[in-house]
Amino acid sequence: MRRVVFNQKGGVGKSTITSNLAAIAAYQGRRTLLVDLDRQGNSSRYLLGEAADAEQPGAAEFFETTLKFSVRNPKTSDFIIETPWENLHLMPASPLLDELHSKLESRYKIYKLREALVELGEDYDEIWIDTPPSLNFYTRSALIAAETCLIPFDCDEFARRALYELLDNVKEIQADHNAELEVEGIIVNQFQARAALPQRTVQALIDEGLPVLAPYLSASVKVKESHELARPMIHLDPRHKLTQEFVALYEALRQG
Repeated sequence: MRRVVFNQKGGVGKSTITSNLAAIAAYQGRRTLLVDLDRQGNSSRYLLGEAADAEQPGAAEFFETTLKFSVRNPKTSDFIIETPWENLHLMPASPLLDELHSKLESRYKIYKLREALVELGEDYDEIWIDTPPSLNFYTRSALIAAETCLIPFDCDEFARRALYELLDNVKEIQADHNAELEVEGIIVNQFQARAALPQRTVQALIDEGLPVLAPYLSASVKVKESHELARPMIHLDPRHKLTQEFVALYEALRQG
């Protein structure tokens, strides 16, 4: 299963959601890979801590090889590293992704990620892809490479308006490049159950027939602590309410 977590809006929790769901998959014994395509590298830092700053192969180096011809091309696995968490591997991001962007786009390397991840299909039970907060070469590559798309949503009116454009962009990818791509659902993040506005906003999406997933992810200071300590919630506090919501959400995705 190859999933992309995508939203053109920043600050909606893409990296937090991707990292925690991937960590839960690995915790439950699934061979799991997280591919970080956001040059900010938030998922990479979340899983590796300060080790994310070390020079190591990753997504940028993978894409760089697609611009060169070599008699012996490296394997995709050469750009994947282990994390401290059992069963969880990472293709880390780096700022070099920015430098490569225009070259990759002009040379039309948009299908290379899909080819690489299909090649890894026998090595991993699940592949999760974190994306930048924009519709660029890397997000298009991810949407083409994925089987399903998850959309984080932060209960904001601006986010609701942006959601329609996002869904149109996904439909365009489906029509032009990846007919198999499905929108698996909208993940409600930073939900405040006692506030009226988030409830109204989410209910409006449901009333429109959009695939809103349950449970919703609560707003919590604990997740900021997990960022600081570079420990996904399942490893920081398995009994915490937010951790249990992540686990329930992952189980809902597994059951389809």
